[in-house]
Amino acid sequence: MARHTTSPIHEDLRLVDADRLRRLVRMGAYEGHTGGLARGKLQANVVVVPRSFACDFHQFCVRNPKPCPLVGVSRAGSPLVPALGDIDVRTDAPQYNIYHFGELIRQKTDIIDLWQDDFAAFALGSSLTVEPTLAEKGVKLRRLGRGKASPKFRTRIKTSRVGPFGGEMVVSMRPIRRCDVDKVRVLTARFPHAHGSPVHVGEPSIIGIDDLMAPDWGAAVEIMEDEVPVFWASSITAQDALARAELAISIMVSPGHMMITDVDARADAGTFKVY
Repeated sequence: MARHTTSPIHEDLRLVDADRLRRLVRMGAYEGHTGGLARGKLQANVVVVPRSFACDFHQFCVRNPKPCPLVGVSRAGSPLVPALGDIDVRTDAPQYNIYHFGELIRQKTDIIDLWQDDFAAFALGSSLTVEPTLAEKGVKLRRLGRGKASPKFRTRIKTSRVGPFGGEMVVSMRPIRRCDVDKVRVLTARFPHAHGSPVHVGEPSIIGIDDLMAPDWGAAVEIMEDEVPVFWASSITAQDALARAELAISIMVSPGHMMITDVDARADAGTFKVY
């Protein structure tokens, strides 16, 4: 099937509900970015590891909830995550990254042929969940060019290591107008399962970032005169931890290509059930 671009098809899908959008992805009819889609529903990254590493990765998420907000876990060998709705982690994200001993070896639009009976899948909330709410409240988010991911940086903030999983926190950066920073803090704090409030605002060197024009992942974006850089914890932290662990195989959703769930975006942190 021919690949689709993110525009204009992306624009056409802004009002499509989560169930229909997920079915389009499952059928291979949409392979683009999910930012701005399925308003009001939680978007999630997916991490797949062999069962022998599942307990350690689970605890890594539990101990590092800001970059790795755990919102769903499959049972070993099952690709289904009932807590998030009619979800099949093998087909329901538009694109997946496949890693071999920590190196990205290919990208696929489904992982049906790679699925193994000893795999365990974890869903981590994505900050893309919050973008429609910010736009609705008048916060202007400057868009990058078609197909470009937002800039992400490795910081000097250490994560809590569990087994082979550890390293530094990775953050995403969005330029925010100075007049909107307080509003953004309040609004994003309402989404604890989508990384919540920023981990840092302002001078990047304080958290170990030397050059905003040289991101470790994604595309650089210039800070305008009326803007400040605002940094959120990113689930790329998990990708980095997986790379350092050098597992024989691991799988993550490609940046920006999230899985759309049936869960309301502002599910209460105290009652969220991941199984």
